[in-house]
Order: sequence, then C-alpha cells, then structure tokens
Amino acid sequence: MRARLLLLAAALVAFGASLGAGFHFDDYAIFSDPVLGSPSGWFQVWTPLQTRPLTYFTFWLNRQIGGGDPLGYHLLNLAIHLGAVTLAWECLRRLLPERAALVASVLFAIHPIQSEAVNYVWARSILLAGLLTLAALHSWIEDRRWITVVWFGLALLAKEEVAAFPLLLAWLEYRRVMPKGRQRWVPIAAMAALSLAAGIRVIWATTVVAGAPAGVQAGISPWKYLLEQGFAQLRYLQLLAVPYGFTIDPEIAPPTWLALAAWALLVALIVFVVRRAPSAGTWLVSGFFLLLPSSSIFPAADLAADRRMYLPVLAFGAAIGIALNRFRLEPVLAVAAVILAGISVQRTLIWMSDQSLWREAMERAPEKIRPKIQLARALPASQGLELLNKARLSAPHEPSIAAETGRILLGEGQPDAALEEFGRALALSPTNPQYINNRGVALQALGQTEAARADFVRALALDPKLTEARDNLAKLPPPPQQ
Repeated sequence: MRARLLLLAAALVAFGASLGAGFHFDDYAIFSDPVLGSPSGWFQVWTPLQTRPLTYFTFWLNRQIGGGDPLGYHLLNLAIHLGAVTLAWECLRRLLPERAALVASVLFAIHPIQSEAVNYVWARSILLAGLLTLAALHSWIEDRRWITVVWFGLALLAKEEVAAFPLLLAWLEYRRVMPKGRQRWVPIAAMAALSLAAGIRVIWATTVVAGAPAGVQAGISPWKYLLEQGFAQLRYLQLLAVPYGFTIDPEIAPPTWLALAAWALLVALIVFVVRRAPSAGTWLVSGFFLLLPSSSIFPAADLAADRRMYLPVLAFGAAIGIALNRFRLEPVLAVAAVILAGISVQRTLIWMSDQSLWREAMERAPEKIRPKIQLARALPASQGLELLNKARLSAPHEPSIAAETGRILLGEGQPDAALEEFGRALALSPTNPQYINNRGVALQALGQTEAARADFVRALALDPKLTEARDNLAKLPPPPQQ
C-alpha cells in the first residue's frame, strides 16, 4: 500500500499541472466533429469507420459534461494515467524482484517521456489502451485467461497500437516469466485473432477515409517507414536514458546508411543484453515487441512520437530495474527519481501553451515546416505573418505556408490578399480539399457567392467528411433559380 501511494503521489507531482493546460494540435478535432457534439453521439461513435470508438466515446462524454472546458479532458487523462500506474505496480511486483519492480514502476509513473501521452488530450487513446492492456496483464497473472481476452478486446477499441500484446504474453510465457497457470495458448490465439481483425479494420478504414494520416495515405511507403524506424527507436531509447531533446514534432530524416546502422546497433544491443543478462534481455525484447505496431511496416505520417513509448516504458523500465537490482543504490535512485519528476514538471509546463510547445518544436527541428505553421497560429497576427514570410524564404514551394498566410489575412479582414494566398496554395496543391474550401471562404467574403459555392461543392466531392466545407455550404443563400 505504501509503495502504491508513493507512486501515485509522484505521478501527481510530475503531471498534476496538466490540469491547467489547454488544447493543442489535433485536440481541436474533438470540437469540429459533429458526432462528438451530438446527443446521440454515444451511439454514433461506434460506426465501422471509427477505429477507436471507445476513446471517442470518452471524448463525447467530456463534451456532454464540460463542453469546451479543457479541465475535464485533462482530469480524465490524468486519472487514466494514475489508474495505469496502479496496475503497472500490481503487475510488476508479481513478475519482478521487489526493488526492480519499484524502479520500473517509478519510470512508468514519472519519466518525462510519458509527458506527451498524459498532457496531450488527443493521446488519450494511448493512455486508455495502455490502462486496459495492463488490466489484461493483471488478469493473466491472476490466471483469469478469458477475462484477459475481454480486457484486451476493449484495449483494441481504444487504440490498435497495443496489438502486439498477445506476442508479448507468448514471449513471457516462453521465457517462464509468468506464474504457472492453465489454458495459455488458446486465449493467446484468440487475442492474436482480435489483433489481426483490428489491423485489417484499420487498414480498411484508413484506405476509405480521405486524408487519413496513416496507411496508404501516410505519404511514405511501408518499407521506407520501416527503414527509418530503427533511427526512431534509438531516439526513444536515448530519451529514456538521457531525458533531453523532447519535442512534439521530432525530425526523423536519416540518410540510408545511418538508418541501416541504427537497425544494426539495435540488433547488436538486443543480442548483447540477452546473452549477458537474460532476465533483463527478456524485458528489453518485450519493449521492442510493444513498439512493433507503431514502429514497423504500418506507416504513419509522423515517423516518431514520444507518446508511442507509453506502454513500452513498462517493459524497458523492467529491464532497467533488473539490471540495477544487484546494486544497493537507493539514495542514487531516489535522487534520480526527483530529477525525473522535475523534468516532467518542466515538460508539463511546456505543454501549458501552444506558443511554448511549438516554439520548442521549431527550435528542435528548425528545417521542419509544421512547427512554424503551428507557432504562427499561436502568435499575434503580425508576428505570425512575419514568421511565415521567413519560412517561405526557405521553402518557397510549400503550399501550407501560403494557406496559413491566407488564413491569417482573412482573419485580419483582408479577403483580397487572402484569396491571392489561397490561390498560391492551390497552384502548389490543386486537389487539396481544405485549400479549395479556404478559397471558397475568401470568395464568399468578397461577395462572389456562386464561385464560393462551387469551391465548397468541389471540396466535399474530394473529402465528404470535411465538416467545415459542409457548414460553409449550408450557410450560403439558395442558388438563383434558372
């Protein structure tokens, strides 16, 4: 009981300030989705095209209870993390020596690499899936095999990224980490079938939904994505060992030779640890298993994201705990925990505003365009336009710069200048439905109603789920009778 309370208190210290944060980046999609604002949304979120219905159901609950107040959203994120911390300790103390379990649990609870998952409302899917997967692991340890299958099925409804959990269980059973029990392989096979079904469903959904930032629409081939994931995974391990360099938008663009070298180094690390310290090696491999769904051949638009380490930290932390278990380092570990908690507090403060979050991202990856676009949105209009003008000098053919410039100009009451920028964006990306919609808004502001209507109709033809275009079209007066 004492260890559990200490872990919860430490997690509250590390991430409690998140309750004062606002919304960021993809969080705003919660408010542009009409389903989440509908009284019947609790039912509509379960459509086949929604790959994470359980997470969306919690978003619907937040909107119904608290509307647009970010406190409720962050409160639920923090509560889910605290629940996951409790389950992590209950699982690890049954699988590891007590001191090793405590080290691993502390890392899971307060390590700053967890900051993105806890502080980013949109990352709730990872938190919720992690909580439910830990519930499944706890049931497995307690020899309640088919209850494990139920928990895991719910986890997949929160986020498909935990699909490798059956592989983890099979590996831990093979390595004789789990307590002896009955009915091992049939439940594992059932969970593997659920993972396969979830994977097929995600591939189908991301193929059907226009603009989905994953799968065939991620903008990168599976083999290119796989090649660069070795570098991404090395970055995750570096952040775990040396917690410096965090950002919401990391730059992952290694040359081919360096990407291959990264994979070679990872394989060498795994072989070395498994041979020299088999127990720690078992958990090191487990961590990489948990990374497989997000860091293998299924591409995503973001080549790396710190939040993907949320559940793998449990396994990597176990490997670290086992490696340190032979040493009497309690004072050193206590100081390390205080330092980690302090860095997590600092990371949480970075997440308090869009300006601090995206300014850091721009400093970490000065060549990337997206941090500059996002920072421009957070700055006053004049400063945002100045930043975008500088960005255009280094990337003159980037359509998003023109589109964002037009958006700011439109907000400043300059629709003619905005129309010019939206036209430039469309010249660079002629089939982008958002850019077409933007031009329609500028045309409407200039009184060119029928030209605006044509743009809204075309945007919806390209992306029927573009709510903004549908709303803009509905606001127009009826077309003149022929």
